[in-house]
Amino acid sequence: MGLLWGGLPEGMEETPQRVAKHWATITRGLHQDPLEPLKKTFTCDHDEIVLIKDISFNSLCEHHLLPFFGVAHVGYIPSGRVVGLSKIPRSLDILAARPQLQERLTSELTQVIEDAIAPVGVIVVMEATHTCMSTRGVVKANAITTTSCVRGVFKTDFQARQEVLSLINKDA
Repeated sequence: MGLLWGGLPEGMEETPQRVAKHWATITRGLHQDPLEPLKKTFTCDHDEIVLIKDISFNSLCEHHLLPFFGVAHVGYIPSGRVVGLSKIPRSLDILAARPQLQERLTSELTQVIEDAIAPVGVIVVMEATHTCMSTRGVVKANAITTTSCVRGVFKTDFQARQEVLSLINKDA
C-alpha cells in the first residue's frame, strides 16, 4: 500500500527534516555578512564603467514566503579600488538568501558596494519574476518586476546613466 502505520505515505517519513534543512538553506543569509566577500579590494586606476550583467539570483518574498527569482545588473565606476568580479555576485547571494522585498534587495546591494569600495557611481538594476504574483492573487505568470538604485555620478550625470543603461540593455 505504501502507507506507514500512521497513515502517511512512505515518502513523507523524512519530510519534516528535509523541510527544516531547506528553510535553513534558503534563509542562510540572515546569518551572513554581505560585506564579507567585498573586504578584499585591489588598487586600480581604471576610471570607466565596470559592469556585471545577468547575475542570477533567487530570493524569498517576505510577505508570502514564496520564491522570486531573476537577474541583477551591477555597474560601477571605481575611485581607485575594485573587487574581484565574483565578489559582487557572492554579496548578492547573501542578501538574497533572506526573506526580502525586491526593492530592498536592490538598495541593499547598492549600499554594500558603496560601503566596500566607495565608487564614483554605482547602479543596480534587478528584473525578477515573483511566484507570489504568478501563482496567487492576480495570477500573472509573465509579469517581470524591474527595480533600480542609482548613486553617485549615475544619479547626477544623465549621460553617464544613459551609457551604463545602454550597456545593460545591449545584447551579448
